[in-house]
Amino acid sequence: MSRQQNNRPGRQIRGPQSALTDFLASHNISANQIRLDADARRRAAEQENGVTAPSNEPSAEQQAAEDEVGESSTLTTTVTVTTRTSRRKTDQKVIDKIKASKTYQKRKRNAGNDDEEDDLLDAMLRDRASLPGQMDNCANCGKRFTVTAYSRNHPDGGLLCSPCGKEMDKDAPPKKKPAKRVATGPVGRRRQVQSKILDGTFQLGAKSLMSLCIETLAKNIDLAEDLGDLPQPVIDKIARKLSKQRLLNPTTLSLFLQPTTDEVCIYDGAKLSANDYIRIFQTVPGLKKLKARNAIHFKDEVMDFLVSRKTELEDFYLHGSNLIDEEKWLEFLEKKGKSLKSLRVYWTDKHFGDSALAALPSSCPSLVRLKVCHNQKVTGEGIKHLAELKHLKHLSIDLRNHVHSDIYVQVLSSIGRNLETFSITREIDLDNTVLDAIHNHCRSLQKLRITDSEVMTDEGFARLFTKWENKCLLFVDLQKCRQVDSAHPRENPDNIGLCDKGFKALMAHSGRKIQHLNVHGCRHISAEAFEAVFPANGKKIYPELKKLEISFCEEVSDFIVGSIFKCCPNLHELNVFGCMKVKSVRVPKGKILVGVPNAVGMVIEGVDDDEE
Repeated sequence: MSRQQNNRPGRQIRGPQSALTDFLASHNISANQIRLDADARRRAAEQENGVTAPSNEPSAEQQAAEDEVGESSTLTTTVTVTTRTSRRKTDQKVIDKIKASKTYQKRKRNAGNDDEEDDLLDAMLRDRASLPGQMDNCANCGKRFTVTAYSRNHPDGGLLCSPCGKEMDKDAPPKKKPAKRVATGPVGRRRQVQSKILDGTFQLGAKSLMSLCIETLAKNIDLAEDLGDLPQPVIDKIARKLSKQRLLNPTTLSLFLQPTTDEVCIYDGAKLSANDYIRIFQTVPGLKKLKARNAIHFKDEVMDFLVSRKTELEDFYLHGSNLIDEEKWLEFLEKKGKSLKSLRVYWTDKHFGDSALAALPSSCPSLVRLKVCHNQKVTGEGIKHLAELKHLKHLSIDLRNHVHSDIYVQVLSSIGRNLETFSITREIDLDNTVLDAIHNHCRSLQKLRITDSEVMTDEGFARLFTKWENKCLLFVDLQKCRQVDSAHPRENPDNIGLCDKGFKALMAHSGRKIQHLNVHGCRHISAEAFEAVFPANGKKIYPELKKLEISFCEEVSDFIVGSIFKCCPNLHELNVFGCMKVKSVRVPKGKILVGVPNAVGMVIEGVDDDEE
């Protein structure tokens, strides 16, 4: 079709050039204006260089060249606009993020019009870092690489490839570890409170000023130079706090070593060496009381140094020192035993045996307190010699070897009248003869602990507490004294363990003064016995009882727990782990109930009756 046959009154389409011009016109871009601006710049440059400006009428060749330049500029501008449009469509999320940034808002205020704002947005799009999975050039070596989430930033901008990033990591200073985040919300506070309850460190109300000062000191212990003239109870609390946080080391140990003191307590000596223990005796010549827990490096050389000094210990507490030979123990008892009044030895494996106990009557005539726990070498032959310790008032035994009940009867018949503490733990074959010996010979007992017996019967416990001439007990621990039968755990025809009669006789004898009672695992105490001892009407009052452990006593219910709170006005803590019938008991104000089997786990501090 010829041009003469297709005369249209509208725009004339002349191929790609007119189509681009029409597109540019739709975006307010004029190719003619671009051409005129180029001519003006050209003429200005020629005038500055002293060249005569050409006439306003260009030649045919110049017109063709200018048309070609204009068409090229128009095409370039079109491509730029098209690229910008497509980029903004694909990166709309990125654009929105840039516009919301503070940097863009700050630069936008300095921009004059919309064109400058668009240029600013394009510049920030070019400067933005590539996303993981995209290709980019390394800002250091220029190598093309794939961006990952671990690509390092160059200090001057841009990203680094993996080799360059590793080189920069070598020269970079070590990063500080972020501070551990402590949960402070309701869940975090509840967990902290429950942890303190299980540790036995929970207290109602605000912390005392002394506790806050001790916590602050523990956090800044590296800055402390001296504890000054603080009283011994405060120093003991500081030592406990540091040991709990694993901060007791050779440096912080010096804070507790004062030449004028006579007592050193170490609650976690795992970080101390043998030389540190020797330093204790060198720095504190008048030491009377030494307590060392986890003293794994308290070895023969330390014992040799102690024996060679003039130190006269009166209270020696050693825990975990299983590298001391029995010969060294005998040498220590022979040379330093006359001044000893208290000897407590824990976890010594097979290095503290019968020969050491046999040496006590002659070497330690003034011994008042003896405690041997978690020992694998002491047998009945060594226990027999304890009957010769006429001044002994506190006896605690926890062995791994079985000792016949007759040996304990012999010891009780000899020294039972003076005993204030009698503790035998994890002796499953202990029988009623021991209970009868306690009833017949003990008159000054304040603390009684017999645990894990599978032979003692309810009749034996009832005989012990009935018409007993001993004064009221303050501390009673009879946990796990019960019948053990895997085939019939609920049946107990012989009334083995602490049952109804024994429990009632115990509370009738010592209920007025008892402060701590533990019948954990005595599952054959019936609900009727609990209701008789703790009546719902509150007629029986136990004013001194502060801690009660009745875990895994299956008959305990909400009603019984409520009755206990009524009968024990000063009760501070009640443990009911494993008591599945305790579900929704109301806890009075100021009381702690531990081990409730529900989603809360532990109920703490309810409200008083008059506050409801």
